[in-house]
Parts: sequence; structure tokens; C-alpha cells
Amino acid sequence: MSALTALQRQLVWDRLLAVVEEQAQTLMRTAFSTVVREAGDLSAGVFDTQGRMVAQAVTGTPGHVNAMAASVGHFLERFPVESLHAGDVLMTNDPWLATGHLNDFTVVSPVYFQDQPIALFASTSHIADVGGRGFGPDANDVFEEGIRVPVMYLFKDGKRNDTLMEILEANVRDPVVAEGDLYSLTACNHHGSRQLVDMMVEFELNSLDEVGEELLQLSQEAVEKEIKALPNGTYHQSMRVDGYDEPVDIKCALTVDNGSIDIDFAGSSPVSRHGINVPLTYAQAYGSFGVRCLIGNDVPNNAGSLKPISVRAPEGSILNAQPPAAVSARHALGQMLPDVVIGALAQVLDNVVPAEGASCIWNPVLMNTNLRDGNEPDSSFVINPIFNGGTGARATKDGLSTTAFPSGVRTTPTEINEVTSPLIFWKREFKPDSGGAGRLRGGLGQTIEIEHAHGAEFSISKMFERVIHPAQGRDGGHDGARGRVGIKEGTEFRGKGKESIPAGTTLIMETPGGAGIGSPLDRDPALVDADLREGVISSSVAESIYRRKSD
Repeated sequence: MSALTALQRQLVWDRLLAVVEEQAQTLMRTAFSTVVREAGDLSAGVFDTQGRMVAQAVTGTPGHVNAMAASVGHFLERFPVESLHAGDVLMTNDPWLATGHLNDFTVVSPVYFQDQPIALFASTSHIADVGGRGFGPDANDVFEEGIRVPVMYLFKDGKRNDTLMEILEANVRDPVVAEGDLYSLTACNHHGSRQLVDMMVEFELNSLDEVGEELLQLSQEAVEKEIKALPNGTYHQSMRVDGYDEPVDIKCALTVDNGSIDIDFAGSSPVSRHGINVPLTYAQAYGSFGVRCLIGNDVPNNAGSLKPISVRAPEGSILNAQPPAAVSARHALGQMLPDVVIGALAQVLDNVVPAEGASCIWNPVLMNTNLRDGNEPDSSFVINPIFNGGTGARATKDGLSTTAFPSGVRTTPTEINEVTSPLIFWKREFKPDSGGAGRLRGGLGQTIEIEHAHGAEFSISKMFERVIHPAQGRDGGHDGARGRVGIKEGTEFRGKGKESIPAGTTLIMETPGGAGIGSPLDRDPALVDADLREGVISSSVAESIYRRKSD
């Protein structure tokens, strides 16, 4: 086919987006892990034969998508395209080659058309258990965190790697879910491949190279154009967060230079002894996402639009942890990075920049304390529900309540949590007064109360942030409320680490609120009245902070 017209190029682009979204939806429909099926903790995309991401699915998380964008190159270093065949499927969960921790499995499948490789499909999902200590921040190195699989064949010429599967099944707590999720990843890539081949036939294309190159170039130029409109210079921002047993400092120097942005996290805290360290791939994923939220956010997210943005941190930094550092809970810090980058960009884009929010999702691992506790014939369970805090106030609107930013994952439905465990979720409700006061108010967090249905003891592995250091308000706006976790009957827990919930007691979690923007005294009185009427704020806050008396 000759060079595409503008209309044909747009039709091909729209079709590619539809293909990768169907790929992601196939993954969600077939996944065994509830965190993938119900919360969308995944990524899916199509890559050219050089390993460059051409299109990504709308469904998915930035940590998965942007880290996966770099990971396919690692696959091709180990297995060049010319060495692959139809029916081959590759996989790895190596944190430094994929998306940052062992629980994420990335699967890559080549696509063939007219006996030639034309593309690769890649997908990532969070597998519930990979052995070791289990998902959490308590390990001292990656060897304690579970099984680590280098890039290798999951299927070769269509035949399953039985040896690999047997090793996996022998090292995880729920082998049925692990095996099923790997089949799910394979299936979604296969579905995407079939849809892509159909597109090639329909548009009479022999190769994806030309159209892919054109789309990547257009995306790169569009982002560079927006960056060039910004004043050159270096802008600094920092944030202090809870860490594991001591605070962690994140420092950012963002340099705008004639169409490119460089983000340098030098000066951030050193590597931790615990599993909150962040491999550079994950720091790059969320650092670049912070830029893309504000610059070129209408431009497709692909290798072209990401190329003008570089993210670095010195080796030994907590944001560039080297193996064998423990990295299981790398999201606890990694998901803070967009707020730091956005804070730096606020110095040149103040009118469109939101305040800080809860940022880190609250995704505890809840499980039985003893596999033979004798409470029920089958008392073994492990679930990984997701709860969200509030986002910071937006440029012209209040923040969003109990909404995941930057991860974008959904809260796991209570019905699913109760069906897959012997736990009762007695309460899940907005927490009044948790959104930072301001001319624009921060979003609310939520209160969750959980008890074992049979009054038994159970455990929680915590990877929470904003328990000590709240989201910071901007321009006179108040901070968001801190998070809280503990026993309802009185015991307070720190934000990270594994704890036991004694028999007959109730676990309580309060997710953090987002910060406000501007003085509360400048808030529209009608909005204050509406907040008071709807129970978003209490009468005491209305009077003491907003100077608005209740009727």
C-alpha cells in the first residue's frame, strides 16, 4: 500500500487503540486474580519490532504501562525478533527488567503476518502470590520476596514450558491462580494479535513499520512543541513521606530545555533495608507520568511522546535501587513521584496544577494467621483488596473522593472481598473532614472496618503512606487528613509491616484525604453549605475553619 492519507492514518490509529483496549479487556475477563479482574491492575500494549510501544490500552496503570514500555527492549536483548517463531510466548517478573516487583508478570508475544514478524504484544498483571514472605515491605532483600523468573519461554512453538510451570506451582501459595493468570496474559496477547492481523488485511498493509514510525514521530513532535512553550530553567521540588521505620525524602530537579524535560531525583534518600525500594524503571514510569498529566495529555502515550522526557536517579538512591534490594512495596514511594513532579511544574503551570493527594493506594494483604487454625474446614485465604484516599483539589474544582491517582486502579467491591475470604466488611464510608479545607477542597478519604466472620485471628500486611506526613496544601489550602490503621478497640499500627488482628477484634483503616488549594475563607459559601448538608464537613469545621454557621 502507498503512503497513508491523513484520514487513513487516523483510522489505523483508532483501530490500534481499539485493538489494545480489547486486549486489556480480554485480560480482565479471563484473569484469576481479583485485583486484576475487579480493579484493573494491569497493562496492555502493542510494540513495533524494535521494541517501541506504539499504542497502549486505556485500561491499566501508569506504573505498569510506562515501565512495560521500557521492558520489551529487555526481552529483545535476550531473544531478538529474528530468533522467535509463531507460537512463542516470553515472560519475566524480574523487577529490574519489567515493572518493579516480583508480583508483576510481563508476557510478550510476537505477531506474524505473511510469515514475517510485524509487531509484539505485551501485557502485565499483578499475580496474587509469588511465594517468599508474601506481598509486603518486610523483606530485607529480593530473595526473601519470592520467586524471580528471568526472561524465558512460557510457550515455545505453542508448547507450554512445563518445567517452568512446575517450578512456579511449587513456590506459590495459590498455584491455580498463578497458572491461570499466566494463561490469561497469554490469551490477551493472542487476541490482540488476531485483531491486528485483521486490521492489516482490512487496510491492505504489509508492515506496521511505516505507520508506526509516523505515529511515533507525530506524538514526539506534539509533546516537544508543548514543552518548547515553557520557559527554560531548572525547577526544584521535594516531599517527605513516611517510609518504613524512618522518613524518606524525595528530591526532584526538573529541567526544561528546548523541547525536552529531564527529571533528576539526586539527593533523595538512600536505599532502605526494607522492601520499599524502587527500581529505576518504576521511578521512570511514574516520573514521566507526572509530566504527561500536564503536558501533551491529549497526545497518545507511546514511545514517541515519552521520548522527550528523561528520568534518572543515582545508583544507591531509594529511587534507583540495585539488586538484590527488596522492592515488593515499591509502589508506596513510586506513586508519590507524580505529585513531586507536578509540584515542580507548578512553578511554570500554576493555573492548571492540582494539590497533593493521598497518592499511594491502600492495598493491604489480608490473610489467615495460621494455615491450620482449625476455625473452618478450609480456613486458608489471602486477599489483596484496594482502597483509595482523596485526590488533591484541582485547578478549578474540588478534589475527587476515594479516587486512585496516579495509579488509576479501582476499589475492589466489598461483595468480591467477602466472597473470596471469611471476612466481614462492616463499614466502608466517606470520612468527613478528611479533605483539606480551602477555596477548593481536597477529596475525602474513607473509613473501612473489617472483622473475621468466625471471630478468628487474621493478619494484615500494610504498605500505607500518608499516616505521618499528610498531603500538603497549596496557596493557603489546608493539608489533607492523615491516614490511620489499627484495632478499633484502641491499638494503633504504623503504616507499614505485618500485624496480627486478635480474635474478636475489628480492623479499622482510614485512608488519607487530599489537600486543599487557597484560603478556606475564600470558598463559595454555597459550596460550604452544600458540604455541610451532605456530611462532607462537620458543623465544627464549617464554623471554625470556613466561618460558616450551620442552621
